[in-house]
This record gives sequence, structure tokens and C-alpha cells, in this order.
Amino acid sequence: MRPCEAGPVNQDWEDRVTAAWAGFDSRPQERADEFRAVIDALVAELPEGSPDAPFEQACAWDSTGHSDKAVPLYREALARGLTGYKARRAKIQLSSSLRNTGRPQEGVALLTPELDAPSDELDDAVRATLALCLSSLGRDREGLSLVLGALARHLPRYQRSMANYARALVEPRP
Repeated sequence: MRPCEAGPVNQDWEDRVTAAWAGFDSRPQERADEFRAVIDALVAELPEGSPDAPFEQACAWDSTGHSDKAVPLYREALARGLTGYKARRAKIQLSSSLRNTGRPQEGVALLTPELDAPSDELDDAVRATLALCLSSLGRDREGLSLVLGALARHLPRYQRSMANYARALVEPRP
């Protein structure tokens, strides 16, 4: 990656990344190479060492069916100091990719602390991805408990009952 002449990530850059994703979402999967090339061109504008660069590349590889190539890039983004919302996304997506590459235990270890992180719109994604990782380890009751707990908040009725059922799935039986 070359040093950036345009400066660090700004709204214009973020808007162009968003537009690239919108274009990809409307294209057939056969154009995955073209999409990754667009992301690589955007990443080339970033300053050397930017955590956004490997994050965006990881997202592109992951979304085009290459979890194996995404894993080291997510790790690099986090190691470079990716923060906030993007860091939480990176942890969710890395955990999913770890599960897809046969390492669900690493995904569980990465996401479990996120259950206690400040709440945001990604809470349910954390729980859903963690539930998948747990299921891959044969810990289906724990996974189901997480999913029911997340779902309970969105139900028009029975929130308390579903939350209680979710807790009962993981509490020790008398």
C-alpha cells in the first residue's frame, strides 16, 4: 500500500466505499474480482498503516466467499487499532470467518467479551454469530439461549417469558 496523498479516512472516502458496496450488492457474484479491485483502489488512497485498509479488504474477501483470506486481514485491522463500531463489526465478522474455517472456539473467545460491551445496534449480530460458533462446538443450548434472549426484545408479546426460557436453557437443572 502506498502512502495516501488525499489524507486519512473522511466522509467522501466512506461514501465511495458505501457506493462500492451498493454496487456489489446489485451485481452477480461472478463479478467478485472486479468488486475487490474497486475496494483495493479505495484502500490504496489510505495512509500507510491505516486500520481501515485491511478491514475493508477483509470485508471484501469475506463477502465474496473467501473467509480464509479475510481472517488475517481482520486480525491485522484490529492489531492496527481499529476502534469503535468498525472494530465491533470486525470482531463479529472475524468470528464468523473463524467458524467458517473450522475454528469456532476462537470465535467464541473473541465474541464472548462483546456480550458485556456497551450496547449498540450490533448486539443481536454478536449474539447470533456467537450462537453459531457455540453450535459448531456442540453447545446448542447455549447458542439457543443467546438467540432467544436477543429475539425476546423484539417480540410484541411474551418478552418476559422468552427471556426466562432463554435463561433456563443455560441455568443448572435442579
